Amino acid sequence: MSVLAWILGILAIPTVAVLAWLGTVFVKEFRRSLREENATVAYELPAASAALGLLPQDQQNTKAAGPTPAVLTAAVAAAEAGDWKPAAALLQDTGKDWERRAVAVARLATAAAEDDTWLLAWESEHPDSPDAAVLRARSTVFLAWNIRGGKRARYTTGEQFDGFHRTLERSREENARAAALSPDDPIPYVGEIWTALGLGLPHAHMDRLWDRLTALAPHHYEAHFGALQYWCAKWRGSHEQARDFAARAAASAPLGSLLTAFPLIAWFEHYHDGDTPQDAFRTTEVTALVDAALSDAAAAPADHPRLPEVRHLLAYFLTMQDRDEASVEQFRLVDGYVDALPWRYDPDPAKEYCRLRDITVANAA
Repeated sequence: MSVLAWILGILAIPTVAVLAWLGTVFVKEFRRSLREENATVAYELPAASAALGLLPQDQQNTKAAGPTPAVLTAAVAAAEAGDWKPAAALLQDTGKDWERRAVAVARLATAAAEDDTWLLAWESEHPDSPDAAVLRARSTVFLAWNIRGGKRARYTTGEQFDGFHRTLERSREENARAAALSPDDPIPYVGEIWTALGLGLPHAHMDRLWDRLTALAPHHYEAHFGALQYWCAKWRGSHEQARDFAARAAASAPLGSLLTAFPLIAWFEHYHDGDTPQDAFRTTEVTALVDAALSDAAAAPADHPRLPEVRHLLAYFLTMQDRDEASVEQFRLVDGYVDALPWRYDPDPAKEYCRLRDITVANAA
């Protein structure tokens, strides 16, 4: 190579780098403009989706990932009307079905965080009720997050943060009281994960909490979801810590527990910025993760309360991998509900859900 050619090659490097950068900027801007353009177009249910009985955008439930058991719906409605007794009966009936109990506690505690009149009446009549105590603790955690709001830190006021932290500090005592009243119940510790996450409690605290929780319920889905959030880079950990936690959970769990979804969730949490190239979804590693989660979902009980959440995640990953027929099957099983990853992170979950669903239905057809 001549000296002149070598010099020209060196000088070309900045030019190539600039062109690559401009290309990236162009792609991102194109995607942004396309999203804005699509936002102005009224949605129409495509014929192929309608033929499968799939629902239009305005009929997607944005408050749930799947159907809610009628007894839970009735208990929540009664509580909102001021009657706590159906909620008490429901929690009593769940026994040690910790997955079902966690869902019931979360739904009832959400109602109590909005208006706790009925819970106050329950506590007044039965001050040492373990079920009332766990609802009080979980509702305080939810109240704290309601005060904070769902926006990023730079859009959250100092007043919101002050209220958030004060309320979470109160939840620590309530979580401890609920655990003391029912020593074999893991659900108070599930709530404590979100307290630890919000307050930024140290890793050593989380490790001790996790040991206590998993001694009671080693493969609890909601517990693992909360813990994974704690270990994510956006909260108190890193991508590596989240990935390692998810891999350990999946490796140690029995088939049908749905914990093989967590490596996919950890991957999604790291790459869900909207600019991830589709080829990243098609690697041997991610394909193997999807296949493992498919087997797990197939082995899970049909009434597992977290199964719809896993099916939503599978529908998304299968679509991104162009495995359209398998994706359509998952969409058909969850259609009508969109409060799940990945749609939950979108400003308009129902719109994003229907967009990807209709694409994969059209491709499959």
